[in-house]
Amino acid sequence: MSSTDSATPVLELVDLTKTFPNGTRALRGVDLAVTAGSVHGLVGANGAGKSTLIKCVSGVQPPSEGEIRWKGRPVQWRNPGEVVASGLATIHQHVPLVPTLSALENVFLSEGGPHRMTLSMRERFSALVERLGYEIDPDQQVGTMPIGSRQMVAILQALALGAELVIMDEPTASLSASERLIVLDAVRRLAADGTTFIFISHFLDEILEITDHVTVLRDGRAILDRPTADLDESELVQAIAGRELLAAQRHVAEASEGRETVLEVEQLGAEVGVSEVSFTVRAGEVVGLAGLLGSGRSEILNAVFGADSTRTGTVRVDGHAVAANPRAAVHAGIAYVPEDRVSQGLFVDQPLWKNISIPYLDRFSLRRLLPRERHERERAQRAIEELGIVASGPDALPSELSGGNAQKVVFAKWMHAPTRVWLLDEPTAGIDVGAKADLLGVVAQLAAQGQAVVVACSDFEELLSVATRVLVVRGGRIVADVEAHRTTEEELITLAHGLGSTPREVTHA
Repeated sequence: MSSTDSATPVLELVDLTKTFPNGTRALRGVDLAVTAGSVHGLVGANGAGKSTLIKCVSGVQPPSEGEIRWKGRPVQWRNPGEVVASGLATIHQHVPLVPTLSALENVFLSEGGPHRMTLSMRERFSALVERLGYEIDPDQQVGTMPIGSRQMVAILQALALGAELVIMDEPTASLSASERLIVLDAVRRLAADGTTFIFISHFLDEILEITDHVTVLRDGRAILDRPTADLDESELVQAIAGRELLAAQRHVAEASEGRETVLEVEQLGAEVGVSEVSFTVRAGEVVGLAGLLGSGRSEILNAVFGADSTRTGTVRVDGHAVAANPRAAVHAGIAYVPEDRVSQGLFVDQPLWKNISIPYLDRFSLRRLLPRERHERERAQRAIEELGIVASGPDALPSELSGGNAQKVVFAKWMHAPTRVWLLDEPTAGIDVGAKADLLGVVAQLAAQGQAVVVACSDFEELLSVATRVLVVRGGRIVADVEAHRTTEEELITLAHGLGSTPREVTHA
């Protein structure tokens, strides 16, 4: 996109500082200028200060020091309502729409509720849709929409409120590749029409592709602020991490022929998404599941763990058959890190020490009946130290942690248990590059300890950086089985799309 940095900033932050009552300084004199009609990228590791900055700008929290200028004038917003009325809207990663209402009702929810929709609102809706460049049925219930369409409804809602500047917080983190393109195209179209954006994303390719200017936060400071045209991905990674992160080196495992088979899956099936799946994983192997959205990769992990009651086929750990239920899987030594850590992997309103001990609570209990809190706290503290979880202590809530640290808590649940098999579903989704490196290091460590690891991941480059073998999944079946160091990202993409075949393609799938 063309830069417009020479124009007057529509939003300007001058020496913005935020210090919390406990002494934590989340922002340390941040300067930032957003030019009208531009797309301004904001990136940084989890805990760098992005969330606090958004809260200050959107009126959720007041800054401790410094100044916010809107259209050249200093402002002191008292609440989010004043911010919205001024022309600034925020769209969060988890879109706060009402699922039981239609798209039309959600877009104009602030104008009288669901029972006061008028003909003029339908006309305005049509005009907004045309401006957005994405067709949406005004009468479709939002809860029935794919998440990409819900993002579009949220954008329409912001436009209906008269937003001149829209903050988009990780808008593509949970989207498929095709949905990501739709959102990026909408941002381009609206920016060309004069709407200003602050675009926050962990996907650096998106930042480089769609933004005019980039600000990098680290430790509460803006340590890089430059036109996007002057940057490349390596510079961004170095600025975010505070150290040079070399491209992940492929992990080539030692020959596994002589190692024992830990996990055996034979003719696995389920009513939805899994058909005649068979594979084995030896001790020390990291087997990747590569597939597009809807390919069945997550469903395979779900079925192996026994969370799908319709499962058929056989799962064995160390030669012993495992019944089709999660309790049996845990007892057999299978750990499961789900894709949605918030709703499936954590109890967000319970302290870390309770979260970490839940899978094997009986082992920390007197005679397997009476929990011993001291032992649970000790284990949680050990996990915090070993995994580098940034938290105030075992009593912290998962909801208080950054995405990367919350994901480490999900790993910690299984780290000090008799785990033999790890099932990881998108383990690095929605976290920053530093936390990704930490977690991929944990995966390599688990393999080095002789455990069997299965990783489902939509980022094939990332998958190849840690896997020793890759199974390509399409239509609920395994269509290819390749050694990671003998394949390429391009080949995996070709196989996942069903666009070609290789001599290594699985013939019986």
